[in-house]
Amino acid sequence: MDTDALDWNHTLREQWEFHWNHQLRARLDGLTDDEYFWSPVPDAWSVRPRGSSTAPVQVGAGDFTMDYAFPEPVPAAFTTIAWRLGHVIVGVLAARNAAHFGAPAASYQTWEYAGSAATALDQLETQLGVWLAGVRDLGESGLRVPVGAKEPFPEAPMADLVLHIHRELIHHLSEVCLLRDLYPQADPVTSGSTR
Repeated sequence: MDTDALDWNHTLREQWEFHWNHQLRARLDGLTDDEYFWSPVPDAWSVRPRGSSTAPVQVGAGDFTMDYAFPEPVPAAFTTIAWRLGHVIVGVLAARNAAHFGAPAASYQTWEYAGSAATALDQLETQLGVWLAGVRDLGESGLRVPVGAKEPFPEAPMADLVLHIHRELIHHLSEVCLLRDLYPQADPVTSGSTR
C-alpha cells in the first residue's frame, strides 16, 4: 500500500465513526433517567440538581451541577453515567470544539449539564457532530499543524489530538456501556441505587 496516497484524515475519522456506528450508538439507545443517575456505590460523583450535592466542588451554570474536587481525590471517585457523559460532552468534546473549531466557549464551570438521559445524548451527538466536521475540515495538511498553547503539548500535531480524543471517547463511553450492563443486575439496597 502506498501510504502517501492514503487519506489519513478519512482514516482517523473512520476510527471513531466505525466504533460509533457499529458498536456504540445502538448500546446507548433507550438509556433511561434511572440508569443515567444510578449510583452503583455510595457517594459516587454524579450530575445533580443545583444545591443537592455534597461534593467538595459543584461545577455548572444551569439547574444541574457536576460533582468535582480540586485536587482530584486519589483514588478517583467512582462516577455515574451522568457524570461520565458530562465529562465526555464538556471536557473531551465541547472544550476542544471551542479551542480548535470555532464552537462557543465551553468549560466545566459554564456548561449547562443535562438533567435527563435524553438531553445528555442530544448534547453528545451535537458535540460529536461538531468534532467530526472540524476534523474533516482540517484536511490532510491541518493534521500536521501543531495544536498550540490550547493543549498541554503545544508542539504536538493535530493528528495526535484527534487520536487522543478518539481514545478518550472509546474509553469513557465503553465505561458507560459497562454501567448499563451492570444496572439490571444491581441490588438497589446494597448498591447505592437511587431507583
